[in-house]
Amino acid sequence: METIGGNLREMQRVPLAPAHVDAIRAAGAVVDYPAGAFLVRPGAPADRFTYVESGEIEVVNPYTDERHLPSTLGPTQFMGEIAFLNGGAWSMPMRAVSDTRVVEVAREAMLTLMAQVPEMSDIVITVFSARRRRQLDEHDSSLVLIGEEVDRDIRGIAAFASRNRIPYLSLPLGSPEAATTLTSCAISAPQPAVIFGRDTVISDPTPATVARLLGLSREIADDKVFDVLIVGGGPAGVAAGVYAGAEGLCALVCEDVAIGGQAGTSSRIENYMGFPTGISGADLVWRGEVQAMKFGTRFAMPHRVAALDRLNDASFCATFDDGKQVRARAVVVATGVQYRRLPIDRLAAFEGAGVYYAATEIEARYCKGTEAVIIGGGNSAGQAAMFLSRSAARVRLLVRGASLAASMSSYLSSRLEADPAITIDYGAAVTALHGGDHLEAVTIRDAATGAARRVDTRALFVMVGAAPNTDWLARLVTLDDKGFVVTGVDAGAASPYATSQPGIFAVGDVRAGSVKRVASSVGEGSVVISKVWEYLETGRR
Repeated sequence: METIGGNLREMQRVPLAPAHVDAIRAAGAVVDYPAGAFLVRPGAPADRFTYVESGEIEVVNPYTDERHLPSTLGPTQFMGEIAFLNGGAWSMPMRAVSDTRVVEVAREAMLTLMAQVPEMSDIVITVFSARRRRQLDEHDSSLVLIGEEVDRDIRGIAAFASRNRIPYLSLPLGSPEAATTLTSCAISAPQPAVIFGRDTVISDPTPATVARLLGLSREIADDKVFDVLIVGGGPAGVAAGVYAGAEGLCALVCEDVAIGGQAGTSSRIENYMGFPTGISGADLVWRGEVQAMKFGTRFAMPHRVAALDRLNDASFCATFDDGKQVRARAVVVATGVQYRRLPIDRLAAFEGAGVYYAATEIEARYCKGTEAVIIGGGNSAGQAAMFLSRSAARVRLLVRGASLAASMSSYLSSRLEADPAITIDYGAAVTALHGGDHLEAVTIRDAATGAARRVDTRALFVMVGAAPNTDWLARLVTLDDKGFVVTGVDAGAASPYATSQPGIFAVGDVRAGSVKRVASSVGEGSVVISKVWEYLETGRR
């Protein structure tokens, strides 16, 4: 299956061409670092590109200050990680082994160079992506989570980091490694903790706090006006970000949970053109995010838009749930849909403690040794069943109807029916949840006979019912009776993506009448930018 980047060991000495180096020298400044000096520390802004002229640079363990990796960076190589593209923060400290001379180029100047010299851009992004893949594969980062298995808040951090391709290390509470790490941070008693380097213990472990440390939660200047604000970081929103940046628009993509949206929870997509061996939804959208950042599109998260207002100058002001605001001349709504919260007693109490709405590597770990129960009959539920069958004792898929033919792709339903580790219960529904602090069992009722049975499980996955998140739009645009955004002729507009409010466009699953597939969402997000451009130039929609 395709991944987010190549194998770093295969590209340890990927050189920049002499012309690339000359351009870097012309745009940058020479800086000398004595042996033992730190060039960067975790959390420092990734605001410059560093090319090594002479000397040697090592990655440092943030908890011991010892050399962390056997390989180092030498002449003709460059420092940097993927966070550089979005102006994020460094995840690991870097130190000069010997007296070292480098050329440093400010981020904006380097991004301009990369836009002008695509061959150089290809090399830089390929190496940055490979470095991120190594960190993810080896769980290598200054971000350490202790006690994920016992603390719901820390499980939330793990899910946030995993879905956003943020590397981290998870240590079981009470393990020798956890004790050593806690001691290095001057924490004597064993306790759940979120730590970012030896000097930063996060007292309020929320996704927003971690995002701020990693530079993901962007501070937007009050006087900054974007050409287009893209609300939603799923396939449609990220595709819009790619094409907006490529067309020279100043674009901001904001997302409240994870880049990838609902598609990011798909463990394996096999029917997306160009990936014959399949690709996870998160990796597919992550590639698009990197493309968009290369073209200058900015991403900010976790930011939920709570309100949208039209100003007197015809621009828009979006207010986030934390009270911060951002202005834009046009808005693309790509918020997609979310699974509905089923009317089952105590469901909310077990969310994050046995009830889940995504099936990623994180949730798969919680399924070991237990039966996983999945509610849903669509492709997402089917992909989750196939994925979880590798870790759960067995998987039980609960389908409301009598068949999967109308709701799931044929190739996927055939695999489910042939897999001995998966049981499909048709005409079945969960009616009760059981457990103390964590889910322990569910009651399943057969619709045809009315018979109920109790099934022991510590993992219930809800993947049914598409609900759009559009309450914040209701004052400005026309919605249908289910809350989806009305566009095109039905909204009195010529463009199929224009809403009833000039300057606001809707694409992907949130748009009424759209085809709810990843490929169609990507297509709509790509095409809508031409209409945004036309609106910005002429005012027509």
